[in-house]
Amino acid sequence: MNTTQSNGTRKACDLAARPPRERILLAARDLFYRHGLHTVGVDAIAEAALTNKMTLYRHFKSKDDLIVAYIQQLASEGDEVWERIFSENPGDPQKRLDAWVDFVEEVFSNKLERGCALANAAVELDSEHPAKALIESYKRRKRGQLEKLFKDARYHDPRLLADEVFLLFEGARINIQCGKRGPASRVVQMLRKLLASGRRRNRPEGNAKSERRNDTAL
Repeated sequence: MNTTQSNGTRKACDLAARPPRERILLAARDLFYRHGLHTVGVDAIAEAALTNKMTLYRHFKSKDDLIVAYIQQLASEGDEVWERIFSENPGDPQKRLDAWVDFVEEVFSNKLERGCALANAAVELDSEHPAKALIESYKRRKRGQLEKLFKDARYHDPRLLADEVFLLFEGARINIQCGKRGPASRVVQMLRKLLASGRRRNRPEGNAKSERRNDTAL
């Protein structure tokens, strides 16, 4: 047995050891990301999850329900990133911002063959699909967290800067689908330059102690 076969067998065994619902979500996540929501059918998902359609429908009433669960999982993981950045850098807005930039660099260092999974899904979903509202809500939270980062780190015009950075990051995750050597390959460099050029608001000396207390309470 060669290495590829061995790895495939090991992955199948690891998957089979998981509960059915988890297997179905894992399979759907992989297939939806690689091939799109509409292209992938429940038969393919059930087969990849080492189960059958009856079991799939026992856990998810429909393919749309499975799509909602897929989007919820992605959004929850994104929220966890922000929670980790804030909790690991208490009382230090600049360190939180630096940690987020490091996270962006990590994201673009990994293989992103099809860019942002949530953005890709949003393109395929009509406005009435419940998963579309979940995506829009998550993107608003993400944009809001950026504004909070810039406001706490005392950047000039945090609202405008959040818009610029949000669009830069989102656009780069779309552009990366056009090739690794395009503008997306320089997104971290552009991001650091944009932040470095952002004018910081002057902090009045009399408010320094108060601001430190506020930072600690974040």
